[in-house]
Amino acid sequence: MQSSLIGKIEKAKRYAEEKDRITFTELSAKFRGDNDEYITSYRDNKWHCTCHFFSGWGLCSHTMALERIMDKMLPKEGQTAQYQPVAE
Repeated sequence: MQSSLIGKIEKAKRYAEEKDRITFTELSAKFRGDNDEYITSYRDNKWHCTCHFFSGWGLCSHTMALERIMDKMLPKEGQTAQYQPVAE
């Protein structure tokens, strides 16, 4: 294997560990829920999902799950939809 390719492989391994290097600006995924499949996406600094719950609330279990998975790889605007219940 060429030494330049070996260097790229090593750099890729390091980059993969340093997730703060990556910020997604757009993404789209097919999300298999318990009842159906949905298209969940992040674009124009907003989450979108084809599930019924999202249309009424602007967030859903699919978008919240992707926020947790993507964590710091999303811009600040994409990290704000987490539902925080109000303490009684």
